[in-house]
Amino acid sequence: MKKVAGLSGHQPAPVGLAGGSAVADPSTRDRVTQLLLERGATTAAQLGRELGLSPAAIRRHLDAMLAEGDVLARDPAVRGHRGRGRPAKVFLLTEAARGRCGTHHYDNMATAALRWIARGGGSAAVAAFAAEQVSALEARCLAAMEDAGDDPLARAEALAAALTAEGYAANASTIASGGQLCQHHCPVAHVAAEFPQLCEAETAVISRLVGTHVQRLATIAHGDGVCTTHIPAQPGHVQSSKTVTTVRTDR
Repeated sequence: MKKVAGLSGHQPAPVGLAGGSAVADPSTRDRVTQLLLERGATTAAQLGRELGLSPAAIRRHLDAMLAEGDVLARDPAVRGHRGRGRPAKVFLLTEAARGRCGTHHYDNMATAALRWIARGGGSAAVAAFAAEQVSALEARCLAAMEDAGDDPLARAEALAAALTAEGYAANASTIASGGQLCQHHCPVAHVAAEFPQLCEAETAVISRLVGTHVQRLATIAHGDGVCTTHIPAQPGHVQSSKTVTTVRTDR
């Protein structure tokens, strides 16, 4: 599966070469923010290559954003054998920076409403509400995927394009064990942190639209940089009635 065109396909013009006043350029800062929103945890070298910035210039931007509380720096997650040498740190947006990107409108009211529903009807009522909320998104994505065919990985690619059009900054890729759908933006992350039924309803929608069992490996709502859904490799088409599995990998 090839990388889906969308926000991640944007190729900005090279700016801010070594020696320039890169930090003073708000448009470059905005592009750094947008890339971190789309990609999640990213190294300085990766950001610099994408934006055409020298290592010194990208470091000036990141240092300023660290000082202002817009980004965090942390060691990358390493799976399997770690090679020699210290891995480069990765940078990701703070919750405050995500909020300024327009990701969390009316959070307080939405959270209060869901608490009221939970008090009156319990967890099942919240789950029913979440399922109803994502039904319209499912219908729009299904229409956009009309020509995607039956192959789950091809459908995941089409779904990523549909989700990107909805503002989720999504992309799909192949991995050794199947496919992977990543969403770099979540409009309800703050609310979903308290009410995981929202994530579960969305995962069920992904499963139905892709047409196979899927595994949610990570979510922005639980502090991960990206919402990641694994689509296991299948020997043939699998009916969409398979159970959805949510798997946390940060415990």
